[in-house]
Amino acid sequence: MLDQAELLKLEISEKVKKYYELVHAGREFVPGETRIHYAGRVYDEEEMINMVDSILDFWITLGPYGDKLEKGLADYIGVKEAILVNSGSSANLISISALMSDQVEDRILPGDEIITPALTFPTTFAPIIQNGLIPVVVDCELGTYNIDTNKLAEAVSPKTKAMIIPHTLGNPCDMDKIMEICTDYDLFLIEDACDAFGAKYDGKFVGTFGDFSTLSCYPAHHISMGEGGAIFTNDGDLAKIARSMRDWGRDCYCRGDVSFSGACGKRFEYKIKLENQVIDYDHRYVYSNIGYNLKPTDIQAAMGLAQLKKANLFVEKRNLNFNRIYEGLKNYEDLFILPHWIKKAEPSWFAFPITIRPGSKFSRKEILKFLENANIETRLIFAGNILRQPAFKDVKCRVIDGLDNSDLVMSNAFFIGVYPGLDVERISYILEKIGDFVKLKHV
Repeated sequence: MLDQAELLKLEISEKVKKYYELVHAGREFVPGETRIHYAGRVYDEEEMINMVDSILDFWITLGPYGDKLEKGLADYIGVKEAILVNSGSSANLISISALMSDQVEDRILPGDEIITPALTFPTTFAPIIQNGLIPVVVDCELGTYNIDTNKLAEAVSPKTKAMIIPHTLGNPCDMDKIMEICTDYDLFLIEDACDAFGAKYDGKFVGTFGDFSTLSCYPAHHISMGEGGAIFTNDGDLAKIARSMRDWGRDCYCRGDVSFSGACGKRFEYKIKLENQVIDYDHRYVYSNIGYNLKPTDIQAAMGLAQLKKANLFVEKRNLNFNRIYEGLKNYEDLFILPHWIKKAEPSWFAFPITIRPGSKFSRKEILKFLENANIETRLIFAGNILRQPAFKDVKCRVIDGLDNSDLVMSNAFFIGVYPGLDVERISYILEKIGDFVKLKHV
């Protein structure tokens, strides 16, 4: 029989559902007036009920919903470990930092090189610099917008220790070539899969190939925790280091056990050297890594768990919207470079990228202003060529061959949305407005 508190919880859940239906349910689309976002929150009462449930239990730090979400994420893509963090950016920072831990055999050391593309997001690139490493910068391929894998062997030197490779906009990289280079030269691999949740290569989820992979759960991404992310790995030792770095760098792995002796039963058995003596020290306050506090809250994890249940539907809808836009723009391939993907790739599209062909009679600025004035949101492809950005223009690095494609993307490319909140009516309006622009320019 339900007790009074449980009955009250059920009543609150019903009220939350009614509130969602009254306040948050979808609104009618009015062409030209309703803003068409490139991305956004797609949710229902389940996320709100989970989050309220977490609040009622007053789990204000990471707790039971976090445990469930970590297991659910790991099971979904088929890895042994998922470690929740407060952002995809933090996931990238921890992944690189963990491979520099003195607990890793043949670890990465300051001054070592990391191969990465020029076309990237700033917090894919920044952890390389922040850890005193040297980026080896490789151009992208037009159309896939992924790293040019034909240049990877040329990028390797005796100082090269790892790659951090993003699957740009949910389009899987050529993992056969990447894994071949990593194997031949004994390199660590971090897959930045922040934009690619649910994408597959040769039938296998991206994020399962590397020593680490990363996920973003920002609202623009495939599933959301508001702010949040995760690290994936199949290596239990690397997972322990990553958790340590996420949790202040502490050595203790008891994960919230508040009993006297901790989950290990040896909380007060730890010894630490102090000058010329060895003293007893509470294991909860022993730090074996230089870390941070990069945990999300359980309220965020509660939201993420509800989102994860919808992941397959979200991926399906994104790809359906992508295909509708692709078919609608095929007649304009003389003006635009449309996206493509390699044979073994099964993308999970974050957005629809478009590059204006060099020599066109209009500029990117012109079409972006036209679309934005029509209430259609647009975005550039992240940082473009990262080495052209003010914060990164003077970083110490090696550049392979040239970065012409990344420069072209920076000057001529943009993307529009494919997220699950878009429907046939909105997609049709986007295509109509692009057609209107082309006619306006008499091309």
